[in-house]
Amino acid sequence: MGRNAFYALAAVPSASFAWLLFQHGAVYSDVGAVSEVFPWIPGLDLEFAFRLDPLAWMMSLLVLGVGALVLVYCARYFSLKDKDLGGFGAQFLAFAGVMFGLVIADDLLLMFIFWELTTILSYLLIGFARTRLAARRSALQALMVTTAGGLAMLVGLIMLGHSAGTYRISAILAQAPTLISGPTGAIVAAAVVLILAGAISKSALVPFHFWLPGAMAAPTPVSAYLHAAAMVKAGIYLVARLAPGFSGTAYWQSIVLGLGLATMLVGGYRALRQTDIKLILAYGTVSQLGFLTMVVGLGTPDAALAGLAMLLAHGLFKATLFLVVGIIDHQAGTRDVRQLSGVFRQSRALGIVAGIGAASMAGVPLLAGFVAKESVLEAFVHHASGGEAWSMVVLAGIVLGSILTFAYSARFMWGAFAVKPGIERTTFKSVKPSFLAAPAVLSVLSIVYGLWPASVDAWVQPYAALFASTASDAGTPAEQAGHLALWHGFTPPWD
Repeated sequence: MGRNAFYALAAVPSASFAWLLFQHGAVYSDVGAVSEVFPWIPGLDLEFAFRLDPLAWMMSLLVLGVGALVLVYCARYFSLKDKDLGGFGAQFLAFAGVMFGLVIADDLLLMFIFWELTTILSYLLIGFARTRLAARRSALQALMVTTAGGLAMLVGLIMLGHSAGTYRISAILAQAPTLISGPTGAIVAAAVVLILAGAISKSALVPFHFWLPGAMAAPTPVSAYLHAAAMVKAGIYLVARLAPGFSGTAYWQSIVLGLGLATMLVGGYRALRQTDIKLILAYGTVSQLGFLTMVVGLGTPDAALAGLAMLLAHGLFKATLFLVVGIIDHQAGTRDVRQLSGVFRQSRALGIVAGIGAASMAGVPLLAGFVAKESVLEAFVHHASGGEAWSMVVLAGIVLGSILTFAYSARFMWGAFAVKPGIERTTFKSVKPSFLAAPAVLSVLSIVYGLWPASVDAWVQPYAALFASTASDAGTPAEQAGHLALWHGFTPPWD
């Protein structure tokens, strides 16, 4: 079948995505989750425990939906002369499977196994071009950084499971207040810090941010999936999973807000200095991951609502833009802003798709990024309403980071599509509809999400309600967490 085999591979996550949609009623019923448990090693109390709750369901939408679209994209991205496509397709499909397993795992040790499998598979996918030294070095760097963080996380998971007397994640979160305030409080706090170390390394936060831009040596479909919708979101998912129970532990806020803010600003600044459009997106991803870590880890109902909204919006617009970069590289033979000129005039459809993705990333109204970012700003204004100096610094940093986001979004569009004086017009091959289909679908979803956020709001509200017992005086009660909407009026957020 050659490269057309990717269409057959895409059928697997597509069918799984369809199954996921049919689980909506059960997940959002009064029970609130779909669970399955299978014995594995009874002597060690290990079992295959899976649980599909609203958080896992939303993450699975990204993992399976974007995974299917990227596999369709691969069928036209690779040429007939490319070698080892069978191995690449198998590894990519396996990655989608283990990432799905990671987000629905309800056992700490089972989750860790899936976590490390994503590390191994990302190493293989980043280093797909085995004859390129840069790709091999980048793959090894990513492996070393994320594995080191994973080992620290393993120690924390064992400490947490031992303190709770169970490794079942849902049971641990249920008894989190007792664990924090009881005699095991110090051990639990240390365990949470170690677990956060794994999340931080996986999601490329400062000081581990350097590995993600280096991983751009991977083929563009890998960048679009692993570094926009899947692997780097694993750390964000873990923070979101633990936040309802453990956001009040010692050092949580300092780590999540401090490193998240530093990452957002460093990534945004570095993105403005790049001349490779793929690296602009790479450092932009670093910046957005810091942003996401702050909001999902804040530990208030309104931040929880905003965090999952932003998580979904980011997956849509960033995957769109990475796939667009792959098309430009494929059709023009370069990604250098100093060589690209007049691409929009030669492919208006591609420019429109990219413009939608970039505008959503920048937070332009009517798009998913705008709806999500407005809810994030509202959450942090509430957080700063107490007048504490640190919360005001965080809010100011987020505003500055948002300005940088708009700036590098504009730089991406100018660098990729504008006519530049003194530069010869780029020779650009026409783009077939089958090649443009995947990013076009994602860009349409960004528009639908922006114009009709009610469905996403309904998906997120049950997760925000988990913070009713943990909401601090800087947050809001769960029933007042707000709602996603395209237009709230001219009133400031605190009204």
